[in-house]
Formats: sequence, C-alpha cells, structure tokens
Amino acid sequence: MLLELENLTVRYGKQKVLDQVSIALESKALGLLGPNGAGKSTLIRALLGLVRHESGSARIEGLDIQRQGKRIRELIGYMPEHESYLAGMTVVRFLRFMGEMCGLAPRAAMERAHEVLFYVGLGEVRYRKIEGFSYGMQQKVRLAQTLIHGPRILILDEPTNGLDPTARDEMLGLIRDMIQNSGSKVIISSHLLRDIEACCHEVMVLKRGRVVASGNIEAMKQTEENLYEIRVKGDLDGFLAELGRIGCGCRADDREGLEVTLADGLTPRRIFEAADRLGVQIRHFYAKKDTLEDIFLKVLEDELPAEPKLVREGRADAGP
Repeated sequence: MLLELENLTVRYGKQKVLDQVSIALESKALGLLGPNGAGKSTLIRALLGLVRHESGSARIEGLDIQRQGKRIRELIGYMPEHESYLAGMTVVRFLRFMGEMCGLAPRAAMERAHEVLFYVGLGEVRYRKIEGFSYGMQQKVRLAQTLIHGPRILILDEPTNGLDPTARDEMLGLIRDMIQNSGSKVIISSHLLRDIEACCHEVMVLKRGRVVASGNIEAMKQTEENLYEIRVKGDLDGFLAELGRIGCGCRADDREGLEVTLADGLTPRRIFEAADRLGVQIRHFYAKKDTLEDIFLKVLEDELPAEPKLVREGRADAGP
C-alpha cells in the first residue's frame, strides 16, 4: 500500500493543520490536491519525518513513519517547492554532492549526476553554476536532485509552481515519462487541477486539514446521473416540453444546447423517439462526465463530511 494514514493529526501551536486524517491508497501516481493552506505540504513533511505528528499513525509503502524514518528517507526522492541549492557550485558538482549525501560512492554519484542532468534536459549546461539558471532550469535541478539516488518513491511538491507555459509542459512531460517508464511511484502535491489530471491516476483532496474526497480520478469523474449533453435543430421549446412529459429533467443554454437528465427506468432511446415525433434533429449527443474541476469545486463548497467519501453520494465504494 502506497499510503496508509490512521487518525493522523499534526498541530502547529494551537492550530490543527492535519485533523485526524485516515485513508488507505495504492497508486502508481497519487495527487494531493487542495487549496493553499489545506495541509498538503504538512502531510509531506510528516511522511518525511520533518514534522512530528501529535497523534495517529502513518505508513508509506508499509513503513511506519515514526519507527522507520531512516529507511523511508532512503527510499524517497523529495522535490521541495522552494530553492534548495548551494551557491557557488556547478550543477553537476551539486548533484554529485547530493548523491553522496544519499549514500552513493563518489564515482557512482558523479556518473549518476551526468545521467540525470541529461535526462531532465540540462546536460549541455551541467558545468554552469546554479545561481545563473532561470527559475525553470532551477526547477529541473530540483527534479534531478530528487532522482539522483534512484528512489522507489518520488514526492514532488508543487513541481510546476511559477513556471511559464513551455517550462510547465516540459516538467509535466518528464513527470509522465517517469510514471510510465520507471519503477518508481509518484506523489504530486499541487493546487493546480490540470497538473494532477494530466499525471495522476488517484487523488486525495484536502480541505482545512481533512480528507474530503479520494479515489480513482476516472471513477470520480463518472456522474451517477443519466446526464447527457444534447444539441438540436428545430422546435426547441416543443422538444423541451416533450422531454418533460416523458419524465426528463432539462436545462437549456443559449446555443440550442440542452442538459438532459433521464428519469430512472428511461433509456436514451426515449430522447431520440421524442425528437423523431417532433421532427427535431439531434446534432450532438454526449454522456456527460464530471471534470476534476467540478469535483474540486463541489468539495470546497460542501461542509466537511463526517467520514472521507467520494464526491457524489452512492459512489463511496468507488476507488483505486
């Protein structure tokens, strides 16, 4: 199991930053999603043993964070959100140093430094000093630092924060490549929904230190209702009235488009039969899914649930 949390509580002074978080998730690529201040970075620091938890327990890949912290840190590559380099060093020397800090022999650390710098696209500038790099290049250095010792688990904290669109696409491409082609598991913390949706299979949504949604992203995006997007040409008002008569819920927009919810027991065929009776052309028919943005906005609007659940009632059994 990648992540197992049981009533994990972390407090800064009088403020609870993580409040009895309980969850169990297995994933190749897990996204930690939530607004700023939700507790994402604190959870990462707790997993790494950088902050003490007040109560509860946590395990990552079956290892207890309280009793097996050293072993956990050997298995994890951590990409911090903020600057983390030593001034005056060339990037290859810095990576070699980080490799040695992770237990690699000097020669192996140097070989690995060259390897990962070429992988992240910095091979041609590996003898330049880091402080002369652009922010996007420094972000790639942080990723290379994460990979230097060949970790089994990668934890990336806001990996695209502050990047321009081109650098962001490059970073997401590297992350997707690692997920698809390496044996490592990846945990990505972000407040950017598109980044999580582009890279991750499962998601855990935090709000005010509590888990408010979790599970497989594609399963969560499936709406529980028989909801369809339809675009028609013809007698729109008459078609709406006919759909209402057979028990459909309808909402029209200003482009001859409809959102139609089928009542229980009805099939989409009834919509086409209604259109045929009125001579209305159906030009677009699509079974609607929630987007990750829909899910995120809903859980931010809702009150905190008593227990972690998926976003829509009746789907609480869905998961990875």
